[in-house]
Amino acid sequence: MQYVMLIQQGETPTPSDPEAWAQLTEAEQQQIAADYQALNQTPGVTPGLWMQPPELATTVRVQDGRTLTTDGPFVSVKEALGGYFVLEADDLDSAIEIASRVPAARLGGAVEVRPVVEY
Repeated sequence: MQYVMLIQQGETPTPSDPEAWAQLTEAEQQQIAADYQALNQTPGVTPGLWMQPPELATTVRVQDGRTLTTDGPFVSVKEALGGYFVLEADDLDSAIEIASRVPAARLGGAVEVRPVVEY
């Protein structure tokens, strides 16, 4: 079964936030990079994309036939999607084990594990 792993960065330090990233030791930074690289090399993982910060998002709605846009994400910044990847796994337990290896899950964020509809 396929699962989309939605990474919610939360307060997780990332290289795109140099001030927060600098608060980590060089060893911690290297470990985070190594953990993401190991995930991308895990059998069944199709690497996804790392997204720009939520502040750069534009939310689109259509109301009464008019397209309305709002600067920023649909959800609060703490809950905003930071990236995703696709996993082919035998079952939910296997998907949860992989999700627990995502650095964001242990550094203040979360990973939403969502099964893909198979037709």
